[in-house]
Amino acid sequence: MRIYIMRHGEAQNFAPSDAERPLTARGESHSEQMAIQLTSQLSDGLDMVWVSPYLRAQQTWQAMAGHLPEPKRLMTVEEITPYGQAEEVAAYLKAVIAVERPETVLIVSHLPLVGYLTAELAPGLQPPMFRTSAIAALDYQPDDEEVEFLWQANPEG
Repeated sequence: MRIYIMRHGEAQNFAPSDAERPLTARGESHSEQMAIQLTSQLSDGLDMVWVSPYLRAQQTWQAMAGHLPEPKRLMTVEEITPYGQAEEVAAYLKAVIAVERPETVLIVSHLPLVGYLTAELAPGLQPPMFRTSAIAALDYQPDDEEVEFLWQANPEG
């Protein structure tokens, strides 16, 4: 199965709170660009999408949704904010995968969690840096929990 880990698109610097920072026009454009790129990887559709409750992550998903297959399950997951704990999120993700057996999962989250989660899932990997709208792809075998880091892609421009 495939796990796609994505950092939200570029957000404005100022808002009443960190959770309320909206995407910039560039952030929206880059998120759409990455959705179009990701579509080629999703020949069997998209089973599960987890999105942070923060505005910029929600807007990233909204920008992508029109370009991707409709997910079988879309969830706002409170644990994947910038302050999420990679070990706990990885354990939760593995448990959900073991029960529900999705073929594809997309997680739309934040720094530093995206880098730490990628490294948590792929032992021995240094936490990769994620530009805004970047996506990393992991191949995950639920039966033996083997993970292979496949690629990381960044938006152009």
